[in-house]
Amino acid sequence: MLERKVRVRFAPSPTGALHIGGVRTALYNYLFARQHGGDLIFRIEDTDSNRFVPGAEEYILESFAWLGIKFDEGVGFGGDFGPYRQSERREIYKKHVDDLLQKGKAYIAFDTPEELEAKRVEIANFQYDASTRLGMRNSLTLSADEVKSLIDEGTKYVVRFKIEPNEDIHICDLIRGDVMINSSVLDDKVLYKSADELPTYHLANVVDDHLMQVSHVIRGEEWLPSAPLHVLLYRAFGWEETMPAFAHLPLLLKPEGNGKLSKRDGDRLGFPVFPLQWKDPKSGEISSGYRESGYLPEAVINFLALLGWNPGNDQELMSLDELVHLFDLSRCNKSGAKFDYKKAIWFNHQYIQQKDDNDIATLFLPVLKNHGVEAPFDRVLTVVNMMKQRVNFVPELWDACSFFFVAPTEYDEKTVKKRWKEDSPKCMAELADVLADIDDFSIEGQEKIVMNWIEEKGYHTGNIMNAFRLTLVGEGKGPHMFDISWFLGKEETLLRIKRAIEILK
Repeated sequence: MLERKVRVRFAPSPTGALHIGGVRTALYNYLFARQHGGDLIFRIEDTDSNRFVPGAEEYILESFAWLGIKFDEGVGFGGDFGPYRQSERREIYKKHVDDLLQKGKAYIAFDTPEELEAKRVEIANFQYDASTRLGMRNSLTLSADEVKSLIDEGTKYVVRFKIEPNEDIHICDLIRGDVMINSSVLDDKVLYKSADELPTYHLANVVDDHLMQVSHVIRGEEWLPSAPLHVLLYRAFGWEETMPAFAHLPLLLKPEGNGKLSKRDGDRLGFPVFPLQWKDPKSGEISSGYRESGYLPEAVINFLALLGWNPGNDQELMSLDELVHLFDLSRCNKSGAKFDYKKAIWFNHQYIQQKDDNDIATLFLPVLKNHGVEAPFDRVLTVVNMMKQRVNFVPELWDACSFFFVAPTEYDEKTVKKRWKEDSPKCMAELADVLADIDDFSIEGQEKIVMNWIEEKGYHTGNIMNAFRLTLVGEGKGPHMFDISWFLGKEETLLRIKRAIEILK
């Protein structure tokens, strides 16, 4: 039984498009919060002003709105623990930096980039820590008057965390168990920079998580090395009792080879790594998104949930509500998860089959419009019902069934060579006469009369029907022939047969 209210956060940096790995992290936080009746916070980590990209924050919010991941508080949602942008919390961080300095848990360092580089050249594997800091230019080696004078002169400085050496730091990770790191491998991390009066990631995260009463930090494996530092910061502030539980998720790995999934993998293999299409404001480069590629948000959610976690059974298709019910952090893998983009396509196909025809038809309407087709909704709905089982993505419906809306102007050469026989013009002309005399042009009405005619004439059924398909479709694809002719209607069917005879004979 969890003693404190579950409060988790997703805290992206507005430095560009949201990577699909970040989406999975947000999803796991969402599932955990909902399962325990907790809150999900949306926080923006924008303390690195040099990397800020205009439009990124709006893009991230739009992505989650499309995916159906809803936040309880934060940027764009309000709440009692704001502001939720770190750039708007400068005074809060400065107060806590001063607190660490007064306690002797941190110190001011004036070393220039050139001085630090000189040390790296002088000392192999140089690290700013207990073994080197007394040889550097900081408040531990300078007098109080010298420090004050430098600050008064406007000398740029940083505040470093003073880490005591040779201490075993234990982190109880909900996925990885007990993780132990010795403090001697850690350097005295920079917590604050006077140049922009902003904290670094480490200080801002710990302060925000504490003040926003975050109970669990669920984040990617790449942040595991920072966990011991965050534990030490909680201790330095005297916040041990409110320290959140940690859970570090496995990496998303390349579909082929080794290493972390990157945009280059998606570009090379032809799949998106961003939820929505992204246009880089600097380069103008456009990167594909799952939404624009025709994926359904439900399929993306289901696919991502199973990358690094399993429900403990063979079930693969799960709604968001089912995922909330089944999710368990203890069933997350420790090892990385291969990004099987082909499986994502399979999921999308399954969800297209499950989705109501009205919804698919609504999604198909803009595709038709882009091809210059304006069709009544009921006719679009009929086509979707006949054809959706044949596609993996809604946009693919156009290639699969454009012939329902646009008559063929040319005929596939291979199909013509194989299906258009010497007697096909004569047979199709006869078929046109038969169809013209049919009063009941329903599927059943056509099929009975046409099949009787074929039998009476002694024609080969396959030859007649294949040639018939070629006249209406332009190639050898599509559903049952009388479904097509019924949908087109008698007049359009006869026009297409006549045109094909004229062109192909």
